[in-house]
Amino acid sequence: MQLDSKAPGGPLAEKWDRHRFEMKLVNPANKRKYNIIVVGTGLAGGSASATLAELGYSIKTFCIQDSPRRAHSIAAQGGINAAKNYPNDGDSIWRLFYDTIKGGDFRSREANTYRLAQVSDNIIDQCVAQGVPFARDYGGLLANRSFGGAQVSRTFYCRGQTGQQLLLGAYSSLSRQIAEGKVKMFPRREMVELVLINGKAKGIVARNLITGEFESHDADAVVLATGGYGNVYYLSTNATSCNVGAAFRAYKKGAFFANPCYTQIHPTCIPHSGEYQSKLTLMSESLRNDGRVWVPKNAGDKRRPNDIPESGRDYYLERKYPSFGNLAPRDIASRNAKEMCDEGRGVGPTGYAVYLDFKEAIERDGIEIVRKKYGNLFDMYENIIDDNPYETPMMIYPASHYTMGGLWVDYNLMSNIEGLFVLGEANFSDHGANRLGASALMQGLADGYFIIPYTIGGYLAGTEPSEYNADHTAFNDATREADERIKKLLAIKGKRTVDNIHRDLGHIMWEYCRMARNEEGLTKALKLTRDLREEFWQNALVPGADRDYNLSLQKAGRVADCLEFAELMITDALAREESCGGHFREEYKTEEGEAKRDDENFCHIAAWEYGGYGKAPIFHKEPLAFENVELSQRSYK
Repeated sequence: MQLDSKAPGGPLAEKWDRHRFEMKLVNPANKRKYNIIVVGTGLAGGSASATLAELGYSIKTFCIQDSPRRAHSIAAQGGINAAKNYPNDGDSIWRLFYDTIKGGDFRSREANTYRLAQVSDNIIDQCVAQGVPFARDYGGLLANRSFGGAQVSRTFYCRGQTGQQLLLGAYSSLSRQIAEGKVKMFPRREMVELVLINGKAKGIVARNLITGEFESHDADAVVLATGGYGNVYYLSTNATSCNVGAAFRAYKKGAFFANPCYTQIHPTCIPHSGEYQSKLTLMSESLRNDGRVWVPKNAGDKRRPNDIPESGRDYYLERKYPSFGNLAPRDIASRNAKEMCDEGRGVGPTGYAVYLDFKEAIERDGIEIVRKKYGNLFDMYENIIDDNPYETPMMIYPASHYTMGGLWVDYNLMSNIEGLFVLGEANFSDHGANRLGASALMQGLADGYFIIPYTIGGYLAGTEPSEYNADHTAFNDATREADERIKKLLAIKGKRTVDNIHRDLGHIMWEYCRMARNEEGLTKALKLTRDLREEFWQNALVPGADRDYNLSLQKAGRVADCLEFAELMITDALAREESCGGHFREEYKTEEGEAKRDDENFCHIAAWEYGGYGKAPIFHKEPLAFENVELSQRSYK
């Protein structure tokens, strides 16, 4: 089956404006008749809820946290991209579009990616109007810095707390709509089922995480903005509560999952320190503006970094990629860090780390300038590692961070299930096989503030307000399915903790499905994950009761989803017999060791349909057409 992106025709720069004009509109007086459910309150979900409510729709918003402002978007550090060209260094909408397409190794839709670049400028204006405290230069103008994969400075930032400040901006807009009664907020709720009536998304079943009770909510459309699946690796920079559950429920109801093998391993994280660590900590990519990445030239050199002279250091990113240096894209920087450690040149107690050195920046600009740029990040590092990065180079190593795969959506951000829209990291649409730094915040806010308000209106204008409510038999059936799944978890009564099994899954995925993969390892991983899934259902220990605040039960449900979803990731990685972006198959590389695409056979989006428990998923594809950029071997040298 070939999928239709529904991308409009015409010149690339005119597609979005033309599409907005041609879409049907909902009369302002009629908007209040339509009910929309938004699941998730990060940048995508929070901005969508606030904007749709401001337009007049009746909104119900759900989050698993106790407050919308605790969504994981708050953890983003470095910045948000936009093509404002304030530094006058040659940036433009077209350059941002091209950098994003190239950064994703030519595996994303031209139309979606161009639209993202096109609305980026509006995002900055919106956030400044909300009072987001972006950094400014001496004259009071908004400041910019560089991020990986670009040779211009287009990243707007709030020191090392950009995600937090942007989320507070969206949260303030959301709170206003809650206060006016236009948004009904449901915190501490987990979506456990998507409800379909006549093949259309018409609501959800949510579980109250405090009481354990199920609640049915009907709607005319459902918006999922629930983030990515990075916690399949167990250790990641994601909050431990981040999960694939809502997207996986939609997948099991028939929504196609696109490119699940596209995962981003971030090169700049605090290294793994012990077997019983529960998560990893991000160190912003912005640090690579001034920090220089290096390892000892000689394998096994265990001297302290300040005792190793310049002649004994290998600044390997500067050596291998002189045009971009330390700001090479994330997939390239991560893969090279792994290669250095595999050669025995890694540093630190485990040998799985490289240095990020700020000595030159401090000597050039002074310690106060560096502190103003990165002070909170340096403090965070010192609190965790107990080492002063102003005096000693940081130790960093790649970690699971972001997922470019997600539910398949068309140009309108609607999945193949009518009425189900997917925003932000939960969809696959904009980043291809590798996301450039500072583009996740851009996509989340573009989807929520400037895209979904138009496209969901175009869908609703062609439908009547729903005649169904939560008493419909479809809601009863969905509730029964969710209840049976929870009772099955509690009935296992095994001896292994869910965390222990999740940790084993993380070991499998990290060993065989991370920065570099190969057929032998992926085939082995597929068998190991299936065996571990069987072990889970026979021997997992899930204590407590269902009608209660039961963290163990919450975790068990999410790990059960991860175990199934890991098989889908591996299946996709095996099927894509090429290297592109974050999906690096060791069998397919250039003579210089870079990713080697196969545009003849794999220039497409792989979309997988659920085939049943324990059965192989069904493959569909959407061919990618490049009419405005030339497919070329990606080079950052």
